[in-house]
Amino acid sequence: MTISEILIILVAGIAAGFVNVVGGGGSLIAMPVLIFLGLPSAVANGTNRVALMVQSLVAIGYFRNKGYFYPKLSILLGIPAVIGSIIGAQFAISLSDEMFNRVLAVVMLVVLVLIIWRPEKKFIKSEEAMENLSKPRLAVAALVFLGVGFYGGFIQAGVGFVIIVALALITGMSLVKINSLKVCVTIIYMLSSLIVFVCSGKVDWMLGLVLAVGNAVGAYLGSVFTVSKGDKWIRIFLIVSVLIMAAKLLEVHKWLGF
Repeated sequence: MTISEILIILVAGIAAGFVNVVGGGGSLIAMPVLIFLGLPSAVANGTNRVALMVQSLVAIGYFRNKGYFYPKLSILLGIPAVIGSIIGAQFAISLSDEMFNRVLAVVMLVVLVLIIWRPEKKFIKSEEAMENLSKPRLAVAALVFLGVGFYGGFIQAGVGFVIIVALALITGMSLVKINSLKVCVTIIYMLSSLIVFVCSGKVDWMLGLVLAVGNAVGAYLGSVFTVSKGDKWIRIFLIVSVLIMAAKLLEVHKWLGF
């Protein structure tokens, strides 16, 4: 690994961490960059999870200090998510690089639509809103998180939007509570999917740690940036970046004759 590669990964990590804090979808930057640097798709997928684990641990510590920590509910939703993530991770490893890259590109474009549309804003509740955690609704939520875990184990990019909309619709929770549950459940199922990638030899630990440092720095900068309401500009940056990376993954330049 050259110094230039380390710098590129570090910058990608900072950008990903920044985007994750400001709006979400940072993996849409980190994973393509790892792939463009020559990592096989499955290795890029597994390596990205090392950084996301570190970022989630930091987020959990923050929410816990603020009084938003729900271990029982996190475990309830995390168990089906773990099952789904193991299946999703194994599926990701089984795909060829070419097929995975195309699937990732399509997912990036779909998530891009969600980033622009912001459907979660239509469903999130205020702190004072009444939530419904009845057994039937929790059963539905657990079933949904089986699918969430599969997607998270498979690609992970943009899963936060899915979790926000799902929990808001099913339980009526506030956004703050949903976000605290999101990071807790994510780290539960991500650990299981990371183990699958590690056991299959699909993790570059050096790049993963460099990316983790970048994510941590980016998350801090994102926290500072959100105070000045820079959401609009980071969305423009993310939209442009995702379009360029998706086009490269789909090899659009070859279609155009370049």
